[in-house]
Amino acid sequence: MPPARAADGTTPAATAEPGRPRPAAGPPPSAVSGLLGACHPVPAAAVTLFAAALAAAVGRSLPGAALTVAAVAAGQLSVGWCNDRVDLGRDLATGRRDKPLVSGAVRPGVVTAAALTALLLCVPLSLATGRLAGCIHLCAVAAAWAYNLRLKSTAASWLPYAVGFGLLPGFVTLGLPGTPWPPWWLTTAAALLGAGAHFANVLPDIDDDLATGVAGLPHRIGARRAAAAGGLLVLGSAVALVAGPPGRVPPYAWGLPAAMAAAVLFGAGRRTGRSRIPFLATMAVAGADVVLLLVRGAGLAGLR
Repeated sequence: MPPARAADGTTPAATAEPGRPRPAAGPPPSAVSGLLGACHPVPAAAVTLFAAALAAAVGRSLPGAALTVAAVAAGQLSVGWCNDRVDLGRDLATGRRDKPLVSGAVRPGVVTAAALTALLLCVPLSLATGRLAGCIHLCAVAAAWAYNLRLKSTAASWLPYAVGFGLLPGFVTLGLPGTPWPPWWLTTAAALLGAGAHFANVLPDIDDDLATGVAGLPHRIGARRAAAAGGLLVLGSAVALVAGPPGRVPPYAWGLPAAMAAAVLFGAGRRTGRSRIPFLATMAVAGADVVLLLVRGAGLAGLR
């Protein structure tokens, strides 16, 4: 939804308040920090670090790992900036002053240019890791853009998250000699984690989203059911990561799904409000998944 514009072509966020001087032309002093804030830095950094850890776990060379990380970072930046730019009209309508575009910390045109630039950089960086691997990653990025532009307001809102996260292990492993596909359990764990992250990410803004016409699957089933569904999906991810690899499962490895089960039971019975805790907890579980993957390493030795 394009933002409403004043007669002089400015957005409401950039228009001076009555009785106050109009801000000077040119980028505001906080444009750089505003641009960084508009890229959704926490999830972007989390996904990039996950890719880096996975590249290390499967034995990617330093140049290959660096290309992988750079491609994922570019893709995540493009997705984050695209998301904030597309949501500008809705964020203005709901008074989201915490968003850099709404507060005027960065201009819409700057964010648009940044999103497109990051997307263009993502293409050669992805393909430099290998044609098949690069195409897999670009499909994941395309799924995320499809979410931003259309699918977030449909019952299939979870699908781009599942596809995007589920393809990430393939992007990492297909860059190895022989282009091996990742084991099924790793792809499954990543896809379930992605779908769970979607439910957790929506919860704080579910009322504002509904007020501005966004009705993804979490909105349609309600906040409490969405919280429970997100927790169960993340729990399923942890179980797949623990039980999927070959070999005996050490007792300590079951601590992660056990903790997740407790979190699901606790979270499903509470109102989430505008708290970011569910999403941050999901990111913490993703970090625990990575640590467990690196410690065990089962099922990944044959890919090296």
